[in-house]
Amino acid sequence: MTASRSDLRVVPAALVVWAAAAALTRLPPAWSIGAAVLGLVVAAGRRPWLAFPAACLVLVAAGCGWRVAAVASSPVTQLAEDDRTVTAEVEVREDGRAFDGRSGPGAVVAVTVRRVEHGGRAWRVRVRATAFVRGPAAPFVTGTRWRVRATLAPAESTDEAALLRVTRSARLAGDPWWWRWSEVVRDGIRDGARHHDDQAAALVPALVAGDESGLSDTTRERFRRTGLTHLLAVSGANLTIVLGVVLLGLRSVGAPRRLLLAAGLLTIVAFVLVARPEPSVQRAAVMGTVALAGLLVGRPRAGLRALAWAVVALLALDPWLATTAGFVLSVCATAGIIAAAPPLARRLHWLPRPVAAAVAVPVAAHLACLPVVAALSGEVSLIAVFANVLVAPVVAPATVAGLAAGLVDLVVPVLAVVPGVVAWAAATVIVTVARLGAAVPGASIGWPHPWWTLLLLVPVVGGGLWRLARRPALAIGMTAGLLVAMARPPTPGWPPDGVVVVACDVGQGDGFVLPTAPGEAVVVDVGEEPGPIDRCLTELGIERIALLLLTHGDADHVGGWRGAVRGRPVEVLADGPSGAPAVPAGRRVRLLAGHDVTVGPVRLEVLWPLRDEARVPPTERNDRSVVVRAHVRGHRILFTGDLGEEAQRGLGRASPDLAADVLKVPHHGSADRWPELVERVAPRVALIGVGADNPHGHPTAEVLADLAARGIVVGRTDESGTVALVDRGGTLVLSER
Repeated sequence: MTASRSDLRVVPAALVVWAAAAALTRLPPAWSIGAAVLGLVVAAGRRPWLAFPAACLVLVAAGCGWRVAAVASSPVTQLAEDDRTVTAEVEVREDGRAFDGRSGPGAVVAVTVRRVEHGGRAWRVRVRATAFVRGPAAPFVTGTRWRVRATLAPAESTDEAALLRVTRSARLAGDPWWWRWSEVVRDGIRDGARHHDDQAAALVPALVAGDESGLSDTTRERFRRTGLTHLLAVSGANLTIVLGVVLLGLRSVGAPRRLLLAAGLLTIVAFVLVARPEPSVQRAAVMGTVALAGLLVGRPRAGLRALAWAVVALLALDPWLATTAGFVLSVCATAGIIAAAPPLARRLHWLPRPVAAAVAVPVAAHLACLPVVAALSGEVSLIAVFANVLVAPVVAPATVAGLAAGLVDLVVPVLAVVPGVVAWAAATVIVTVARLGAAVPGASIGWPHPWWTLLLLVPVVGGGLWRLARRPALAIGMTAGLLVAMARPPTPGWPPDGVVVVACDVGQGDGFVLPTAPGEAVVVDVGEEPGPIDRCLTELGIERIALLLLTHGDADHVGGWRGAVRGRPVEVLADGPSGAPAVPAGRRVRLLAGHDVTVGPVRLEVLWPLRDEARVPPTERNDRSVVVRAHVRGHRILFTGDLGEEAQRGLGRASPDLAADVLKVPHHGSADRWPELVERVAPRVALIGVGADNPHGHPTAEVLADLAARGIVVGRTDESGTVALVDRGGTLVLSER
């Protein structure tokens, strides 16, 4: 069979496996059994071209069904369903990630439960779980073993048996030597550049080992806006650089093929240990192993086939990778580079060959990843290609020198500073490009349309670039024009003077901003996606969030929190009984009726809910929404969350005075309403956060008719986009973006 036919056989198999893993990990084991039986029937049929994809389907479906069933029947799962408190022995799977919780700093730690004890019984198990631990994250290093006392809760993913809320922990002796060795190397990488106390020094361990702990939120945000976030996650590119140095060095001294293979395998193993066996590292290791297998049999590398085999192997080992953002982005980027970068580089023959390759690779990867990026962030970076071209020459020196610093530190620590300085200098270039690129006003644009629309647009854009690549003058001219367009000044007149409150267009959800000082605001809810709220705050010039109030835990009010905090410190996070995500903040408070909060010129009067609760079922979150009356510049604004009719009646009984100048209409204008609420509030303006053509029918015709009959001015984000209420001589005026 020719190489091309082999490619055509493996690629459909990878697509079948990917689709099956994405679906079966969310379904009961019976579906996996059915998929495996179907695969066996097809594989046994008389169509050879279907046999291989069907066999791969059987492999993944059987593995997925077995793991789902094993987790469901585990004693840990059963104990979690009853919220039992247990003693357990766990092994850390991934380094702990720090967060700031209501009761202080804590860590989220991915673990494997090895033993669990409860009620005088003990079970030997091997299931995954997620642990929430109080205190710093630093001690929870991959491979370490702990004995913990924890209360179990049901897991959120089908590949995990439980959530562990740890109340007491003690580290066990006997960590494997290989993890101890890898931690020494990681310390050496950090120490090599530590003589410069800046973000470039913090970037070196991120480039080499995926250690982002020293990076500030501002730096992360700059990397996101400039399309350089992939540098912060260890990937196949990192392994390729390290493997290239090792293999080229051995080839230069005439090493035989078998020695090359052995050295390559050892390099891959060491790479996984140092960078940690996280999904991106596993993906890189599998790809590197496939490439080495090609070296062993003496065939030229077939990139597409290697990628397809990597997908099949990784999903056979861990089907839950199929829907992780890192896996999807990595496969898309690699496929784009393999398929489009070489021919595009040849089309750019009028450029020097290294320059043509440096341009073609990020263009191909960026186009291939556009739909996924838009789905994740709601934005499309326009400056990503330029930024990646500029940093490409220094990524390899930073990676190699940073790793050298870690290895030298094992032997002669005092000399580790030499490669450390080289790594720091290269990282400084990357940080500078990210800083300057993120400062460009048009570095990224919002993409309010469904992500799949980009599947239709990307081929059109790619075709245009393909034709453009042969025309140097036109290509240079259009590139210069794009740079000028990105550097455009902000839209004149926005934000307007005298802003009292802004209703951000976050789609089907709520997101409101109350400015408190230049560059500072109170934010009430953040919508479902991170992109829209980030864009709204950026356009308003908000750099600090004095108070982030999340009225209740529904996704259309809290899901976009990562966009709100991109590059913006949060001083106080406030929530109600239904809770909120683990948003990094200076401190966290729970709001109940009777509380009063003042932030600069803004005063928040809490009217609802009346009492705190340990756990609020998802079906009751709406009625536990935090209701506040904000006093801003002499105006009163009543924020009502998603209260339904019964809760609105309860609010009316608890607070005889509900008068306000502005009413945030409850639950996006839902029919679940108390008609007397509008009469009791008697607002002059009503704001409705709602998505265009939403499937819920919000706002209802009845709600709109009631507001119109009372002569109330209505601002709707589905029709007007982002709207602001502005004080004009004591009168509120509606201003559209």
